[in-house]
Amino acid sequence: LIVMGDAGMKQTVSTPENPAEQDSLFSMTDLFLVSLITGLLTYWFFFRKKKEEVPELPKISPVASPVRDSSFIEKMKKTGRNIVVFYGSQTGTAEEFANRLSKDAHRYGLRGMAADPEEYDLSDLSRLSEIDKSLAVFCMATYGEGDPTDNAQDFYDWLQETDADLSGLRFAVFGLGNKTYEHFNAMGKYVDKRLEELGAQRIFELGQGDDDGNLEEDFITWREQFWPAVCEHFGVEATGEESSIRQYELVVHTDVNMSKVYTGEMGRLKSYENQKPPFDAKNPFLAAVTVNRKLNEGGERHLMHLELDISNSKIRYESGDHVAVYPANDSSLVNQIGEILQMDLDTIMSLNNLDEESNKKHPFPCPTSYRTALTYYLDITNPPRTNVLYELAQYATDPGEQEQLRKMASSAAEGKALYLSWVVEARRNILAILQDLPSLRPPIDHLCELLPRLQARYYSIASSSKVHPNAIHICAVTVEYETKTGRLNKGVATNWLKNKVPDEDRSKSLVPMYVRKSQFRLPFKPSTPVIMIGPGTGIAPFVGFIQERAWLKQQGKDVGETVLYYGCRHEKEDYLYREELARFHQDGILTQLNVAFSRDQAEKVYVQHLLRKNKENVWKLLNEGNAHIYVCGDARNMARDVQNTFYEIVAEFGNMSQPQAVDYVKKLMTKGRYSLDVWS
Repeated sequence: LIVMGDAGMKQTVSTPENPAEQDSLFSMTDLFLVSLITGLLTYWFFFRKKKEEVPELPKISPVASPVRDSSFIEKMKKTGRNIVVFYGSQTGTAEEFANRLSKDAHRYGLRGMAADPEEYDLSDLSRLSEIDKSLAVFCMATYGEGDPTDNAQDFYDWLQETDADLSGLRFAVFGLGNKTYEHFNAMGKYVDKRLEELGAQRIFELGQGDDDGNLEEDFITWREQFWPAVCEHFGVEATGEESSIRQYELVVHTDVNMSKVYTGEMGRLKSYENQKPPFDAKNPFLAAVTVNRKLNEGGERHLMHLELDISNSKIRYESGDHVAVYPANDSSLVNQIGEILQMDLDTIMSLNNLDEESNKKHPFPCPTSYRTALTYYLDITNPPRTNVLYELAQYATDPGEQEQLRKMASSAAEGKALYLSWVVEARRNILAILQDLPSLRPPIDHLCELLPRLQARYYSIASSSKVHPNAIHICAVTVEYETKTGRLNKGVATNWLKNKVPDEDRSKSLVPMYVRKSQFRLPFKPSTPVIMIGPGTGIAPFVGFIQERAWLKQQGKDVGETVLYYGCRHEKEDYLYREELARFHQDGILTQLNVAFSRDQAEKVYVQHLLRKNKENVWKLLNEGNAHIYVCGDARNMARDVQNTFYEIVAEFGNMSQPQAVDYVKKLMTKGRYSLDVWS
């Protein structure tokens, strides 16, 4: 109306032709203005009041409110907690340790909570001193080459950038790492050092767990010294023995709508029936296996090449990335657990957190069946940790068996030795323990509460997206071995993948997967030479690298020397991708193809021996060509031996001492010219 009035005013104030018309004009204008003012006053007094009432409505909430409460301080105050245990976890172990520490707190008259740093604003650490007897503990795993885990990336970035004053913060750190890796416990060390730099007070020394040794024992040893230090600092005493406290309560659903029941999904219910990108760890894509072929021509092992169809998924990957797959446990193991515990595995149930304030409402997606939980959600093949044995001991009716379980879960030297020999070295999983301790028959719901989550398995992608934009290739070897008890143990993921045979209706060949980005990258300039070292299935990322270099050459790019050092046991048995590599070599894509067959002669020959043999050429590529080095495969022996060989070559041809050569190679790593993709 006002706009129309403005337009009308502009039209009526055009120059009048006579005085009479002018008088008439002003009276009309006066009338219009009076009407306009009356209208505005009416609006002001009547309609404005309704507008004022809107904010008073209790249901109104801000549109941009966060999904979660990002202040762990407010949550701790609300729930009476004074210890927060943050975890940086990639495979679930650090999270498990954090839960154990938070449960320990009640023995000392304290209350703890485990927390995912991804869910909270860690700048609130400066406010933790507002809570009496407060303490922050960090269970931090190191992933890859000294990297933070996915859920700790934001926390790591914040620590690097912040200049916050943490002088009121008391803390302790337990790191989880593996000594076969170059950057052992890098994340734990960094968090421990950085918190101190920011003024925080360390109340107990950094713990360093080694997964190449006995991570469980490392944790127990640290933990049994950590709590006395906490007691001394806060002037508190243990209130009693460690007791079994259930974290979840069982609800059995007798009348449930089956469309509301989880059947293996990782996050959103029915996400496997109604797939929506983006795809990640909580929302994996169901990729069909289109190719599954055996790579080796002989021998006892089964080495395989699989191709996953990612058409229409919008998934993008680069050569060197990893593909994560969610496997399923062997149905025969699941059935045997059900039979031993005399339980109907198709019972629909939920395990609900007794702590209503916890962000983690269930240990795995619920409601679901015991069969689904044991098949898709729980780890039933790895030897259980000591806390599981302790909790289960109460259900052993035979006093001797109960004593054995309690002893293995104790911190006594004899108990640790028994756990190491009877559980770890004998590779006894939960089924084997139930079979060997016939009086141990725990309630299945408590067992499901105690077992860790079944984790995704990571594989180096064996293809280039430039050549295969709609497929991801995997190269893997099935794991199968006999234990000291005479049982045949099988790797969960590799044996599950082995049985994923392409079929017409695709339903039996689907693999839940997502891509995890890696730092293992080809040089930015295609003309830069590359030296790739990857024996066994370590060849995987280099198949992708070679495919990409071939594609770049087809595009008319100047591609530098592409050198491969590959190794296997026998030329006629397990020479992987033999035809493909020969063709790339023949076409000039692979400028050098050096292959070590370790067991085809009396003396074993490995990739490091071939590097020594070609040391002059290696040094020339490295020193004059600014070559990039890539190593993929076994971390425990191969990667270390290869690195020592580079030290020798650099020392000899660079006229350096051993320490200088080591420093030279370490600088290559820092500059991204020496990259590792290794596992132990």
